Amino acid sequence: MIPHRVIITALISTLLAGCVTLGPDYRRQTIDTPDAWPTPTTAVSISEEWWRGYGDPALDAMIQEALGHNADLRFAIARVDEARASLGVARADQWPGVSANGSASRNRASENSALALPGADPIYNNVRATLDASYEIDFWGKYRRATEAARAELLATQFNRDAVRLALIAEVSRGYFNLRSLDAQVAITKRTVSTRLASLSLQRERFAAGVASELDLRQVEAETAAAQALLPALETQLARQETALSVLLGRSPREIVGATPERGTAIEALTVPPAVPAGLPSDLLEHRPDLQQAEQVLIAANARIGQAKAAYFPSISLTGLLGGESTKLADLFSAPARIWQTSGSAAQTVFDAGRTGSRVKAAKAREQQALAQYQSAIQNAFRDTLDALVAQRKARETLDAEQARVAALQSALDLARLRYQNGVSSQLDVLDAERGLLAADLNRVEAQRAQLAATADLFKALGGGWESGPQVERQAASAVGAGG
Repeated sequence: MIPHRVIITALISTLLAGCVTLGPDYRRQTIDTPDAWPTPTTAVSISEEWWRGYGDPALDAMIQEALGHNADLRFAIARVDEARASLGVARADQWPGVSANGSASRNRASENSALALPGADPIYNNVRATLDASYEIDFWGKYRRATEAARAELLATQFNRDAVRLALIAEVSRGYFNLRSLDAQVAITKRTVSTRLASLSLQRERFAAGVASELDLRQVEAETAAAQALLPALETQLARQETALSVLLGRSPREIVGATPERGTAIEALTVPPAVPAGLPSDLLEHRPDLQQAEQVLIAANARIGQAKAAYFPSISLTGLLGGESTKLADLFSAPARIWQTSGSAAQTVFDAGRTGSRVKAAKAREQQALAQYQSAIQNAFRDTLDALVAQRKARETLDAEQARVAALQSALDLARLRYQNGVSSQLDVLDAERGLLAADLNRVEAQRAQLAATADLFKALGGGWESGPQVERQAASAVGAGG
């Protein structure tokens, strides 16, 4: 006859050998990417601090301030801390739980009980101290899949933090360029108003002396008022931009009201850094944090399917206790007072009205949702990059055209003034030239802003800076170390 210990050992060995991890293992989606960008690329790596390429210390200081105080970024960082703690909880479920328990009681037994002993004192004490351990064997990979999902969710929050950081840097850069653009437009308009006021004063003297007609005077007055009317709208936009930038930097209400953002290099002097990376479009999948986030969400949803499927199978648990029990505290840890117990249990759901099946279906549906979001994120990433490449190129062309226009109109204004002074043309020709130059100068500044903003948008579309291997490996290693 086979000893029962041999049977038990064989049974346990069979069960352990049969441990499986349910659910599909994640496989990265095959992405149909183009072989090359339609816009030629050059072999340029992108610095992690790409915004320093604009050459403005004030912008650098603003970005550092925003990275330290912006509320959206602090919220994203707190979500990473929460996800890291959740990973620790998921990992803890894979280990036995041990608790210490103690109790003390004073009791009186019935003297009329069938178990009462004649002459025995019915009043007695009972002291008990134990270490209790419980462990659910993860035969079906329920907890392994839960840990896999929690790890992916931690990575997703880390990549979300990086995406928020990248968007914040780009938004601060665009806000600063808009601020400097409005500064320049206000300055240009004020210069124009000052010039026209001087011209108006001269024209009034000429009219009083009978040299100029009233028509010429009224035309100069109208053009002066038109220039003055531009200022309030520009100054309103400037004030709003200062407030928006202060909020973006995470400043306190007192600072928002009492201080204005610092200025640095004039918009005309800002450097336009090269913003075209080396490599094929597939690099985009490794460097854009929003794509990495979407993929980690998909990995987590995939792992949750196996976790849900584990409910189809029995739950097998081991429990035990070790301690002492005595009527006297002094004898609690003596050999006669020693107690222990071991036990195993298995639980299998027989009928749950389809609850488990519905949970599995829901997990699969969430996985399909995550897959659709991942695919959509990839499509949007390539769209953003293509749009940014085109915008950067066209912004340069627009700026070149506006600069040529300003130069031509400046020459035209000089000629109109010369002809007017020599009596060859009328004051209206001068006013037309001045009006055209003012509009062209404002458009030139706007074109400079658009070009700078286009480079920031391209940096953002390309996922910020990279000079080394894929961020996924670094982030994964960080997450595993943090969670372990």
